[in-house]
Amino acid sequence: MNLEAIQERLRVFVKERDWEKFHTPKNLVMALSGEVGELLELFQWLTPEESITVLNDQKKAEQVRHELADILVYLLRISDVLGIPLENAVIEKMNLNEKKYPAHLAKGTAKKYSELTKEE
Repeated sequence: MNLEAIQERLRVFVKERDWEKFHTPKNLVMALSGEVGELLELFQWLTPEESITVLNDQKKAEQVRHELADILVYLLRISDVLGIPLENAVIEKMNLNEKKYPAHLAKGTAKKYSELTKEE
């Protein structure tokens, strides 16, 4: 995935519609939250087993794809507007997570890093 190419396409899309004035960090974060809520709604009343097979239903699969795309679009716009290189941010965060969740302590558990002990 070429994030920079997608961001450039989004910049053009926004500019052609004169939407830059609406794409403040606050508004973009609120829009992102709304899109996450729409994805959540698709899974809300499903059992864990149903959630695993949600893509077997063609209509639901399309809805999930579209909501994921909307979420990514807003995430990319936020990072672009704030000037945060997303790839670098992900690498930085993964490095932190690797330290907080060493594999030998975190393997097979959903405990928070502060609950992991060396005895496990």
